[in-house]
Amino acid sequence: MVSPSETTDDDLAAAMADAGAEAETEESKAAGGGEEADAMAAEWEAMLGGGDPAADDMAGGGGGGGGRDSTRVLNQDEIDSLLGFDEAGEDGEQRSGIQAILNSALVSYERLPMLEVVFDRLVRMMTTSLRNFTSDNVEVSLDDILSQRFGDYLNSIPLPAMLTVFKAEEWDNYGLMTVDSSMIYSIVDVLLGGRRGTAAMRVEGRPYTTIERTLVERMIHVVLADLSAAFDPLSPVTFRFDRLETNPRFATISQPSNACIVARLRIDMEDRGGRLEILIPFATLEPVRELLLQMFMGEKFGRDSIWETHLAEEMWFTEVDLEAVLDTQIMPLSRVLDFQVGSKFLLNAKPDSPVELRCGDLPMFIGKMGRRGNNIAIRVDHRRKTTSENTSS
Repeated sequence: MVSPSETTDDDLAAAMADAGAEAETEESKAAGGGEEADAMAAEWEAMLGGGDPAADDMAGGGGGGGGRDSTRVLNQDEIDSLLGFDEAGEDGEQRSGIQAILNSALVSYERLPMLEVVFDRLVRMMTTSLRNFTSDNVEVSLDDILSQRFGDYLNSIPLPAMLTVFKAEEWDNYGLMTVDSSMIYSIVDVLLGGRRGTAAMRVEGRPYTTIERTLVERMIHVVLADLSAAFDPLSPVTFRFDRLETNPRFATISQPSNACIVARLRIDMEDRGGRLEILIPFATLEPVRELLLQMFMGEKFGRDSIWETHLAEEMWFTEVDLEAVLDTQIMPLSRVLDFQVGSKFLLNAKPDSPVELRCGDLPMFIGKMGRRGNNIAIRVDHRRKTTSENTSS
């Protein structure tokens, strides 16, 4: 037989062992549940595009066991794109990100619709003029019209190039025309009889010769004549050739921070060609700014010429009432209220006293009273000046 004390001790030890096993089982279940939760969170993060192992490791290390941080770490390309420093913006395309916001805040200029019409006319006229000038098949196209700071434009000019400074005589200001090296060698090759089907040979590392400068200058005179003709329907202006430079520092015609309009033209002569850019500062366009803001040629802001003509024609047939005032008196209201049928009051007027003709409350003419047939008539002597006319005179 087993004593009661021994049975009690054995039962107690077994119960304690069972409790420890149950606790270990609960801990393992809890640990397994936590791993399942972490796996599920990682799966959702991967589905949302945020499953970067490096980012997960960094987030897990920084969390300190207090929960996973789902913040995603950007790589260098994404940071450059966000700041607008990516290489896509260096090819003439619009920048994006913070850089675009800064540029839009610092360079925000109004759109000039009529200027687009002017440059469209220039493209069509240059196509014909350059065909006659080169005796070759020339195609001119307008790539872009954009607003830019003058200093930024000078820094973006690919050298070597020829920069032409021209003056708008009627506007008393200057503009700039840039011919790139491809266009320079192409026009020299065409004018000197180069064979078709062969690309123009470039000789880098030397200044432009006198023959090259002379031939390019002749082409620039043709373009300036077309530019003047393109502005003629809007406002007559003469663009005069001033000088030809190869160093951008000597072609400074405006402050670096001033706004300018840049029109980029592409000139193709079969397998030859190049670019030509026309820069006109906003200060140069200021005399015709109101005309350039028009949506179409001949537009008048807030005016309709057809309605104005119709209104002017109809006014000649309008009937108005004229009053002949013989005399004006001032009297108390009590006397006026005492007037009855048959009452009389004297006028301070004689047969030769001047009579004032009024249209409503506006005095119009001064004349003398008389008679014509059986009617009383007034002969107009002179026009009565209004208060505003007397003040201005």
